[in-house]
Amino acid sequence: MTIKQQLVEEISKVTKSLGLDIEPKVEYPADSKHGDYSTNVALVAAKQLKRNPIELGEEIVEELRSKNQELRIFEKIEVVKPGFINFWITQEFLVQKAQNSTEISKIGKGKKVIVEYSSPNIAKPFTIGHLRSTIIGDAIANLLETTGHEVYRDSHVGDWGTQFGKQIYAIKEWGNEEEISKSDRPVKLLVELYVRFHQEAEKNPELEDKARAWFKKLENRDAEAKELWKKCIDWSWKEFDAIYDELGVPSQQGAEFENNGRGYGESFFEDKMDVIIEELEKKGLLKIGKEGAKIVEFDEATKLPPLMILKKDGATLYATRDLATDKFRLEKYGSDILVINEVGVEQSLYFQQLYELEHMLGWYKKDQRVNVKHGLIRFKDGKMSTRKGNTIWLEDVLDEAESRAFRLMKREFPDTDGAFGTEDIKINKKSESAKEHKMNTGEIFKISKQVGIGAIKWNDLKRDAKQDIMFDWDDVLNMQGNSGPYLQYVYARTQSLLAKSEGKDLRLNLPAGEAGIKDLRLEPEERDLLRLLSKSDEVIVEAAERLSPHIVANYLFELAQAFNLFYQRHLILKAEEDTRDFRLSLTNSTGETIKKGLYLLGIEAPSKM
Repeated sequence: MTIKQQLVEEISKVTKSLGLDIEPKVEYPADSKHGDYSTNVALVAAKQLKRNPIELGEEIVEELRSKNQELRIFEKIEVVKPGFINFWITQEFLVQKAQNSTEISKIGKGKKVIVEYSSPNIAKPFTIGHLRSTIIGDAIANLLETTGHEVYRDSHVGDWGTQFGKQIYAIKEWGNEEEISKSDRPVKLLVELYVRFHQEAEKNPELEDKARAWFKKLENRDAEAKELWKKCIDWSWKEFDAIYDELGVPSQQGAEFENNGRGYGESFFEDKMDVIIEELEKKGLLKIGKEGAKIVEFDEATKLPPLMILKKDGATLYATRDLATDKFRLEKYGSDILVINEVGVEQSLYFQQLYELEHMLGWYKKDQRVNVKHGLIRFKDGKMSTRKGNTIWLEDVLDEAESRAFRLMKREFPDTDGAFGTEDIKINKKSESAKEHKMNTGEIFKISKQVGIGAIKWNDLKRDAKQDIMFDWDDVLNMQGNSGPYLQYVYARTQSLLAKSEGKDLRLNLPAGEAGIKDLRLEPEERDLLRLLSKSDEVIVEAAERLSPHIVANYLFELAQAFNLFYQRHLILKAEEDTRDFRLSLTNSTGETIKKGLYLLGIEAPSKM
């Protein structure tokens, strides 16, 4: 149990003894001078009881002080105007919690969760627009796994639909299968063929009928159509696998998407939709719309428009396949499964309709379906659009990130002739992390990749997923501000210091000193670090409960800043022995916590930079 959870539990006992039904809120004060934790429960309770909040606060504090004699957690508890109660944690307890800063409460033990994310479309570009779902979904899955949940990762790949009739026709008419197979970027060739189809169809509309005929063949399991469709899938996955490998998703976490690492694509559910239609009709939910399509109407109170299930010609839609998908999940994983869909905010209405329908069908309770929404990635010249020809391919962005990180590393670690060769590269003497080391070319390339990919991920995960992102390279690869390279650099700094610790015991223990632990005076920067380290478990639990990776990122940035301030103001290696050992152990715990937090965000932590 975290300190915050213990505090909430104890405050709840006191308020219940006063006859109040209040769920206490415990927060972190913005200024550590006001304590390690704070609650406004006295203000809330005073309104209900029509009492003076200061007087009521003193009564609550008296009860908590009595309990604290048993718990021995709080050094001081006090009431301040207009009725806040502030808590200071004892040094001993801070050290105890900080020492175990990478141990996480298993709040999800026994709970099953499906996290659906990424979901690229076959034969379509994996653009920077797919980046958000991929890395946000991956981070959420990591958080849930770390807190004890049994997590199933699913990528609902778009591998079915009328567009495949167009793609197959284009390959047959203008494509070269051998050339596509040998290409490092086969999807680019497939997209070119798809674009050409639309250009030719504008001049000759009869091509649309030919495309529909090919898709009909595919639906009827025609051998030639099915073979080309499978090739499109394999060609696409050749490229997708390379991108996932570059991003460290999902193999970095030792997990894979369900269904042989590719997820349950739309085509998997083609033979599972008839039973869904039958159930909708049997329960009287399927109606005929004005245009002849089959729809589901919702109660007026929901303010949701009708959801189309079948087109007028009987063709299925996303909703039909999604219903089959979610029914399959219930049957495969059990009726208590939680299903999370990480998708763009523009799909919010659709998922409200889908969730409401599944509730009407009696499949899921409302808290079993969660839509984590992400905003758009924008460039300074506006929104990206495939039709306007300014789509940014994700592979190009990742290559650019690594190239820029490489140039950044080259400035930090220049070689003798100004170009990287196979010889060792001498470290710039200004480099803080490794003044006495050499780095070979392989290390430079490896770190460049870690820094570049880390920069891209951090730029997204440091903010609330719902926010749009204005993409700016100068911001993404900034070494000074709130960026991935900055966090990685702080971690590398901790490792550089620890490398010089000469085998010291790095377990975090307070130096006893002559006066003993209780009377030991810590420097403000040391206590601030302990305070932050003791919160690690609480932060990760909160991020998992709220499905919000940015909570972890914000915490890590605050921790990194606190460590840098500590580093700037106090001697570590040259301090007196007891103080040096304590500060090294504090450095070690900070490094471990940053590394663990970056891991949860899918970001690697290089030991040199």
